[in-house]
Amino acid sequence: MILVCGEALIDLFVQAKADGNLNAEPVAGGSPYNVAIGLARLGSTAAFCGGLSKDAFGTLFAGHLAREGVDLDLSPRLTNPTTLVIVSTDTAGVPSYRFIGEGAADRALTPAHIPAVLSNNIRAITFGSLSMGVEPVGSTYLALAEREKGRRVISVDPNLRASVVGDIGQWRIRQDRFIATANIVKASVEDIEGTYGHDAKVADVAAGWLALGPSLVVITDGENGATAYHAGGKIKVPGRKVNVIDTVGAGDTFHAALLNQFERTGRLTPAGLALLTTAELTEALNFAAAAAAVTCTRRGADMPSLAEANDELQRAGA
Repeated sequence: MILVCGEALIDLFVQAKADGNLNAEPVAGGSPYNVAIGLARLGSTAAFCGGLSKDAFGTLFAGHLAREGVDLDLSPRLTNPTTLVIVSTDTAGVPSYRFIGEGAADRALTPAHIPAVLSNNIRAITFGSLSMGVEPVGSTYLALAEREKGRRVISVDPNLRASVVGDIGQWRIRQDRFIATANIVKASVEDIEGTYGHDAKVADVAAGWLALGPSLVVITDGENGATAYHAGGKIKVPGRKVNVIDTVGAGDTFHAALLNQFERTGRLTPAGLALLTTAELTEALNFAAAAAAVTCTRRGADMPSLAEANDELQRAGA
């Protein structure tokens, strides 16, 4: 089982109409929520650890996750409201976000909601996105990550939301503490630029992260593909050429697919990741890129099944 820690929230997709009015469509979302569903659709056993509101949106999340087969034993229902994110996309399909979530259920998780001992069935834990940088949930997850370091695989996707986390200097400190617990770090070029500035060199940032302890750092760069950094050097795979509707959820799909591939090939252990061969890592990166490409052909974070990801992988000739 892979335990996904983080937020579930409502993405309110807003589009301008020809008459000057707006179309608005609420969609269940949140990066960790997407990862949990992505894992389940790819055939992994997934569990979600995050606060869900007792409001209508929280009921929607719980229903969607349950129907996808995601375990909800570590998802307490809280009286706090659900975070709302207003999402608009530019002409290239790239989304922008405005978060309304002060005091929301996803931020309200405390150590009291986390069991003192996790089930032995949990082989890996993921952390990511805004829940790393807001309180009290950020400290709750960090304590869990530091407690479980070395006991099972930990994967971190910073997925920076600068407008939410506030002071970038403090974010870097928090991010580095999470990364120091991780076996895998998955991030985007945008995450790096937002955290370290547009002049930051990706390879230098990846090297700094590896020095903190992870076995693998993977940096995605949209249509330009992805690059993995590890003890043996680096591996780059190209992006996929598809008809992009939008890129919402593409990074989450990549993260889920990467973990799923490692799980299916028996590498989702601390020792297994440390011993990844070049061929195995290249295969995993190509699979993750193909899965992410499928999501880009759909509106919103509509994650692919294993069959759909494999079809795209074969179409791309990888």
